[in-house]
Amino acid sequence: MNMKLLIVEDDTDFAQALARALSRRNIDTAHAGDAIAARQAADRFQPTHAVVDLKLPGDSGLRVVADLAARRPAPAIVVLTGYASITTAVEAVRLGARHYLPKPANADEILAALTRDTPDAALDIAPEPLSVARLEWEHIQKVLAEHDGNISATARALKMHRRTLQRKLDKHPPKPT
Repeated sequence: MNMKLLIVEDDTDFAQALARALSRRNIDTAHAGDAIAARQAADRFQPTHAVVDLKLPGDSGLRVVADLAARRPAPAIVVLTGYASITTAVEAVRLGARHYLPKPANADEILAALTRDTPDAALDIAPEPLSVARLEWEHIQKVLAEHDGNISATARALKMHRRTLQRKLDKHPPKPT
């Protein structure tokens, strides 16, 4: 397989470690730390595959997914994030991502997701309902997606102070149960 992988990740250490692990598997990689650099790298590098972090400085990783999916030919895209939510997973797939992986994910898991053509239907369904904290997180993510990632508009819609919303978003999401 002649894979050219664009890694869109603001955590330089993680991106470099992933690039090293994949280069040992004879995969060409390029790195971009934000949405603007991702667009430039995609023009220059012409990736066949991409790993995109959801939370980037400036534009959301979802905008990068949409930009990459609009390219012809479109690369296979996997969204990788430490801020996983059902809403952002659905939105990422709707915009053109092939898969959505929560961090931490290793190079083997990422490579498997990039090369798998269909989503994994073997996802476990939790026997317990979501916790109140997780329900709040999911609702915030849904409203944030409805407002195209605009924190101020989301805070107004939730009738919440903007800084309070930012603090909630900066925390890792609560466990599902």
